[in-house]
Amino acid sequence: MPASDSRSDMLTDPAPFSAATWRAAREMPWKARNEIGRLLILPWVRLQFALAGIPWGRGWRLYGAPILQVHRRAAVRIGDRLSLRSWVRSNPLGPNHAVILSARRAGAALTIGDDFGMTGGVLVAEERITIGDRVTVGANCSIVDTDFHPLDPVRRQEAPLAGTTAPIVIEDDVFIGMACLILKGAHIGAGSVVTGAIPPGVIAAGVPARVLRSLTEETP
Repeated sequence: MPASDSRSDMLTDPAPFSAATWRAAREMPWKARNEIGRLLILPWVRLQFALAGIPWGRGWRLYGAPILQVHRRAAVRIGDRLSLRSWVRSNPLGPNHAVILSARRAGAALTIGDDFGMTGGVLVAEERITIGDRVTVGANCSIVDTDFHPLDPVRRQEAPLAGTTAPIVIEDDVFIGMACLILKGAHIGAGSVVTGAIPPGVIAAGVPARVLRSLTEETP
């Protein structure tokens, strides 16, 4: 399945104000509009990250302001050359909504390496999500390390927000196609290509990624 333009644009876009830039603007005017819009909102987006306590990295390109939901005692760290696409017109696959980065609880950790690209996706960490370098996530994917709510109906009535959590690990050079759902406990090995939903409670790896085994209650 196709992925976002996020990383490919970062690798192929010409330098600002060069002859190649003006040629690209004439041939692909929608990209020119995206770049102008990105630069216009840059001060607000940087302020938004500063207020959330997330250090700004080198070479970041954010097309539209993401939604940040970060607990004051959570940790969010993102590497260089980040590319997030939140505007509908920023990608031909049409993100359904702005990118959401969430570390919802005290002690939650969201760690993203260099050269990460995502379009209109969701990252929700209640425990821990770790993403390596050069990971590309296609449009409208969700990566969530929690069930949010207990599956047992009695428990859900007693403690509606006490859903089970388990860390997610996505290693270097993983490519995740559009509209995938990555749930708690997933571990996607380096270089994997994911083009469909991975069920909860499994370990998946390979090129393309496939389920290797299920996680039991006793498995760390």
